This record gives sequence, structure tokens and C-alpha cells, in this order.
Amino acid sequence: MKMVKSLLLGGAAGLLAVAGAQAADLPVKAKPVQYVKICSLYGAGFYYMPGTDTCLKIGGWVRAEYIYGGNGNFAWGWANGNVNNRTTNNSTFRARGYITADAREQTEYGTLRSYIAVGVSTNDVGANTASNTFSANRAFIQFAGFTAGIAQSFFDFYSVPASSFWGAFPASDTGDPGWMVMAYTAQFGNGLSASISAEERRDTQIVSAAAAPTAAGITTTNSQGGFQSPDVVGNLRLDQAWGSAQVMAAAHEVNGTYYTAAGATANGPSDKWGYAVGAGLKLNAPMFGPGDYFQAQVNYTEGALRYVFMTPNSNWFKATGATFGFGVLSDSVYNAGVAGSSQDLTTGWGVNAAYDHFWNHQWKTSLYGGYAAVSYNATANAVLCTGEAGATGTCNNNWNTYWIGSRTQWNVTKNLYVGLDVMYSKLKSATATTAAGVTSGNDVDNVGVRFRVHRDFYP
Repeated sequence: MKMVKSLLLGGAAGLLAVAGAQAADLPVKAKPVQYVKICSLYGAGFYYMPGTDTCLKIGGWVRAEYIYGGNGNFAWGWANGNVNNRTTNNSTFRARGYITADAREQTEYGTLRSYIAVGVSTNDVGANTASNTFSANRAFIQFAGFTAGIAQSFFDFYSVPASSFWGAFPASDTGDPGWMVMAYTAQFGNGLSASISAEERRDTQIVSAAAAPTAAGITTTNSQGGFQSPDVVGNLRLDQAWGSAQVMAAAHEVNGTYYTAAGATANGPSDKWGYAVGAGLKLNAPMFGPGDYFQAQVNYTEGALRYVFMTPNSNWFKATGATFGFGVLSDSVYNAGVAGSSQDLTTGWGVNAAYDHFWNHQWKTSLYGGYAAVSYNATANAVLCTGEAGATGTCNNNWNTYWIGSRTQWNVTKNLYVGLDVMYSKLKSATATTAAGVTSGNDVDNVGVRFRVHRDFYP
């Protein structure tokens, strides 16, 4: 027994000795290596791209929505050719998702930044035929005060998505689709800046003829010429602790195509320049709630109506039973059948306003609304009326619209929210009366409901 015990103890001691020798030969455990180095220069989420001085942030968002009363389209809205019968798509689903990349680095001229947002945006009305649509609503470079690419128009101030889920009412905001710009911004200090920008033109249509409105819609002949000159946009902006203010202006070339009169097809009306002016104000109101604010913008235009009607950018029309309301949206009107007819610029103006109130850190409600009007001079009205009501008919092609809505949003977490937006809209219609006394054009309205679930990653 003593011999067996000695052998077992000796064997165990030998194993321990061997194990100790092998452990001594193993390399010491390496210290943790920070393969991704945090970049704190530009806020949360940035890291240094390995081997470079460039800081990168990857983010994005995903959204699912449902609307009722949107005429089958989230952006173009309830009054875009809405026949309002059993073929109308009152219900619509939508899904969108974007990945964003923000790259920045320091240079001797300041921060060099490039930003891109790419993804898919798709609607479906039940037929399951909508295809996923590639979308890139941001792709720009910023350097030494310059901005070039798909960003946002420097005319914009009032932010539609800040206070409403709906985008189907008149406003100048290009924030959602993005806009082609080449701009320079000068900073004067104390929050004062000025920008000058050459931008993708904002055109509606140039009407050279119109047809009689019917229960199927209003038809016009669009004689818009080719893109010859970018819009020229400028603003003066002030940002302070109390909020922001801005004044802005834009010049827009209005160029038609040809006359259709015999022997005059090689000619067309002389080009004209339309313009838009605007002013915006944002006031922070923390005394009523943490994060509360009021925002508003007013715009006036002659010959550049998309600075009021970014969307929906089309003739307005909605049927209701045997009647319908309509309104022609154009930058100018000329008579294609009369050689030498000049362009008459269309006048439009609009106002947007909203107040956002935070009940607490999770719940907020906005109240928003606005008004927009379009008017034609006597010559333009007569050109439109010839097609709408005949040579001996009478017309009033001036029209307007107003809307009011409210959105309530539950911020489940800081990156996830669920919300409901209800909006009432009214179209005060244009009218056309034939020589036989048949009148087209009655006021119509609409109620739309929009539900959203949205999740942000790093923006």
C-alpha cells in the first residue's frame, strides 16, 4: 500500500512540474487593443477610419406607415386627380429605410465633410405591384463654406416634418426629397450668416392651352421649355438662443416652347424671370414646456410657384359625387394658338405655421396649419377659359386652399417613436361656366389620417 501511495504522489508531482514548465513557456496575455478609435471632435458616434485622420459615423432609420384619405400617395396628396369613386385608393401602406454615412476631417481651410443617405422608399395600395425604389435624398460635400450636391434648398426655413407627418400640403420645404445645390455660406459671427446658391430649377408647368374640366380631372397643355438656367437663391439668417429668423429670395427662369399657329412653329414666347421672396421665424418657448417652439414662414411669388407648392406640384382636383373642385397650378400662361402671345406670370402666396408642445420627455403634440392662394391676371384667365368653358364662357381661375392638423407622438425610447397625425384640408375651387350656363367647380374638402412607427440609428 505504501508503494502504491508513493507512486501516485510521485506521478502527481511530476504532472504538476510538467504543467508548470509548459505554463511558463506560454506568452503573457496581450492587453486589449482598441481596433476602433473614438473620434470626439464631431459628437457621438464618430470613429477614426483606421490609418487615416478621417472620422466616420454610420447611421440610418427605418419607418413603416399607413394612411387613410391620401388618394394612394403620401406626397402628392388628396387633391391630385382624385376622382373619389370606387377606384380611389383611400388606404396606402408605406415603408422606408435609409443608411447614412457622415465623413469629416480637419484641413487648413476648416472641416471637410461628405454626407450620403441612401435607401428604399415604397408604397403599396393592396395590389402588391409597387416596386422597391432606390432613393438617395442626400449626397453632398461641404468645405470652407461651400455646399455642393443633393442637400436642401437654401430658400427653405419652415420644416414640414418637424411638426407633421404629412407632406401633402403647400410649403417650400425640400428637406425630405433633397435638392441639387451649389452654394456658399458666409459666417459673420454671433449667429449671423448669408448664403448664395445656384439650384436645380423649381418649375411647375407653363400652360399654353386648357381643356374643359370634367369628373375625370382637369387637363392642361404643358409647354415647359428645357432647363437653361439654374434658380438663383439667397438668404440672410440669424440663429440665437431664443430661436432663428431668415429672409430669402429666389430668381427662376420661365421659358416656354413654341406657338402652334400656322407658320409660327419655329417661334415661341420670350423668356421671363419669375421670383419668390419669403421670411421665416422660429421661437423657442421653454416657459411652456421643455423643447416647445413655434415656427412659421410666409412666401410670395410671381412665376415661381413651386416655392409655395413644393408638393403637391400639379393641378389640383377632387371629385365629390356629381361635382368637383379644381385649380390650375402654373408658372405662366400664354396662348400657343396666337403667334406673338407673351407669357403672363402666375401669382401665388402661402403661409405655414406650427406649434410643438412637449407634455413630458415621452409625449409631444403639434398643431399646424396654413393657407395658399393662386391668382391669374385677366389675360391668362381668358386663355385658360377658352379651353375650360369655350370662347363665350366665363371663368374665375383664382383658387386657394387651407389646412389644419395635429400630430401626437409617443417617444417610446430616444430612438423609437409611434405617432398619429390627422389633417383637414379645404379647396376653394376655380370655376368655369359655359355659354349654356353649365358651371364647373365646387369647393371640396378632405380628412386624412396617418399612422407611423419610426426607429432611428445614429442620424
